[in-house]
Amino acid sequence: MTKIVLITGSTSGIGEACARKFASEGYNLILNGRKNPLLNSLAKDLIKTYKINVLPLAFDVRDQHKVSEILSSLPEEWRDIEILINNAGLVIGVDKEFNVNLEESDIVIDTNIKGLLTMTRCIVPGMLKRGKGHIINIGSVAGEAAYPGGSVYCATKAAVQLLSDGLRIDLVDTPLRVTNVKPGMAETHFSITRFRGDKAKADEVYKGLQPLTAKDISESVYFAASAPPHVQIADILILPTNQATGSIVHRE
Repeated sequence: MTKIVLITGSTSGIGEACARKFASEGYNLILNGRKNPLLNSLAKDLIKTYKINVLPLAFDVRDQHKVSEILSSLPEEWRDIEILINNAGLVIGVDKEFNVNLEESDIVIDTNIKGLLTMTRCIVPGMLKRGKGHIINIGSVAGEAAYPGGSVYCATKAAVQLLSDGLRIDLVDTPLRVTNVKPGMAETHFSITRFRGDKAKADEVYKGLQPLTAKDISESVYFAASAPPHVQIADILILPTNQATGSIVHRE
């Protein structure tokens, strides 16, 4: 039976790269995103290119009731989800903590933490019943230490680390596995969102060094997912060669 992977935030960046990687390996995909046109376009492309089945599901992971409603009414053939990739996440702004826009902070917290929790709550019980499953959370090097202008985002990714660790503890007596993938500087739409659409400022982030790509991250995600069942890769920290920590980089 072909395995099913559910990926949140799949219409761009790391989520899209993961969708393409798993599709290329023959997995069927449930793809989540907020923008229906992008979601449907990606689904059609993957079906045509890789001859797999794709179920696009448009919803915002922040909407707990909508998420629960949609996932509880999945068609029978799509219910045996073997891999959950909690990728949906973002950061808005580089403001000092005492100057943050609280509405933007709510969006970041509700997406990065509560959205992940909602997906976990909806999907993991089914994995337990079937006796197999893998939860892969996309964290960040930012979860290891705070850096200037990133306190809220860093706090959410620290939460992803601890939620991943806690879930692994909760599942230790089961066959389920939990992985936290922590990218460093990766050039995606992420920084454009951080700078509220200012691409010039976003480009400055990567000036003078070669950043990671979304494809680089997807390869690490697939590496963890394809390990033998008795192997649990708990954490992957993946950085550009010229990045040492969340805030220490070398630029030419």
